[in-house]
Amino acid sequence: MKPIRTERLILRNWEERDRDLFFRINSDETVMEFFPFRRDRAHADAKMDAIRAENTENGYGWMAAEIATTGQCIGFIGLHDAEIEPAAPSGTIEIGWRLAPEFWGKGYVTEGAAALLDFGFDTLGKPEIISFAVEKNHRSTAVMERLGMRREPSGDFDHPEVPDTHPELKRHALYRLSREDWRARK
Repeated sequence: MKPIRTERLILRNWEERDRDLFFRINSDETVMEFFPFRRDRAHADAKMDAIRAENTENGYGWMAAEIATTGQCIGFIGLHDAEIEPAAPSGTIEIGWRLAPEFWGKGYVTEGAAALLDFGFDTLGKPEIISFAVEKNHRSTAVMERLGMRREPSGDFDHPEVPDTHPELKRHALYRLSREDWRARK
């Protein structure tokens, strides 16, 4: 996996030095507000190892986001093979992110995601990239809109991996961006 550089970030594969941050963003109540689970340390370590292997194999994935001037990992921004029928059939790629709260509101996600959209459309040749979030997750949907993604209300869906014990987290808003629309914005 080749790192991707932006003005302020390096998007790269996960390294051993990132384990504490990865655990933190996957167990923090504020970060995980719209997820039905929190990972303990063992599960976070196992997930980071799986993501790192997937990133190496695919050449993309949930990439560690590092501040270029300090080397500090702040979370992840990435592209991922989404297979959530019927909203995201096999072959669909999604863009997503998760940062530690002290890095919210600084434009890091928008900056990194824009670079990954370039990569997804220009290098991977994807005709479309989607994103989705719990309907009430206005911070994430605002980023999707800043990126030029359009909500497709007819594609909103109940996420099949969200258990019925969390009905408030089931409904997800679906956003789409075509390669043509991305290029027209640039």
